[in-house]
Amino acid sequence: MIEIIPAIDLIDGKCVRLAQGDFLRKKVYRENPLDVAKEFEAADLKRLHIVDLDGAKTGKLTGNLEQLEIIARNTNLIVDFGGGIYSDEAIEAVFSAGAAMASIGSLAVKEPEKFARWLEKYGGGKILLGADVTDEKIAIDGWQTATKIEITGYLKNNYANGVYQAIVTDISKDGLLAGTAKDLYAMILREIPELKLIASGGVANLEDIAELERIGCAGVIVGAAIYEGRINLAELQKFLK
Repeated sequence: MIEIIPAIDLIDGKCVRLAQGDFLRKKVYRENPLDVAKEFEAADLKRLHIVDLDGAKTGKLTGNLEQLEIIARNTNLIVDFGGGIYSDEAIEAVFSAGAAMASIGSLAVKEPEKFARWLEKYGGGKILLGADVTDEKIAIDGWQTATKIEITGYLKNNYANGVYQAIVTDISKDGLLAGTAKDLYAMILREIPELKLIASGGVANLEDIAELERIGCAGVIVGAAIYEGRINLAELQKFLK
């Protein structure tokens, strides 16, 4: 059974989506993220993925943390939060604001010792590894910086160190509603079948979700397809049984 995880991406406290991570290709969908979160909860969805895009870009937590606190206080959704988490104070603030999990991306590349320390302190159940990918190579800094780090080896190393859940986003697919990176995910799961892999980027319809379920993905992030009306929340019930 694949877990459906709707996404709320935040810029200036508003619910937005970017195309391929491009801040110049921003679309504001809703002014009030709490209203969106309550709609997800009313549709029997249990999880929520929140990304502070301002934080991902600047490398520090922003006022978007307040939206996390509001959503955590006013819903029963299990929230993971990412973007701008670089310091001990930042990760503590994220958990204090109500996140069940912290999604860590760039820091795991730049400061692996600190990431390992957090993993040991909080455990693999509270730390989600965020791996953003272009041409099977990791990208960091809110997708703005390419690296030469190959995705499968990177995930293998982190899995060996205690990571057991990871969100893998193919940047070339994200926000375009043109299908997922199913071949990439299948390749990763062949190499690391025990990894709880959460697919992100490109979901356009229910068949995309069903395909990811067949591949063996543990979860899928669904964002633009919901906001653009390609998938309505009632249709997701078939994956919740």
